[in-house]
Amino acid sequence: MDIVLGVLLLGVVLLLAAQTANSRQDRTVGPRLAQIERRLQLVMDHLGVVDPNPAPPGVREHLARGNKIAAIKAYREATGVDLRTAKEAVEAMTGPVR
Repeated sequence: MDIVLGVLLLGVVLLLAAQTANSRQDRTVGPRLAQIERRLQLVMDHLGVVDPNPAPPGVREHLARGNKIAAIKAYREATGVDLRTAKEAVEAMTGPVR
């Protein structure tokens, strides 16, 4: 009985460790992707390439009115991404590369 309990406990610990490693990786992907998108936009601007569909409907309109929160909401509704990803994507549309 003690061996079975020990094996189960070890399994739970391994699952938790795997989940923690996965969430750390997820947190670094969003900012890196936003940076890549900003740089790609700079290259496209420099080359004069125009993206025929630069943002989901409504996002640019909200940004033009200065309503960043509504732009993030519109982006989330159009793409189905989480709040952090939508925020980073909308900021990538407005902010320069630092």
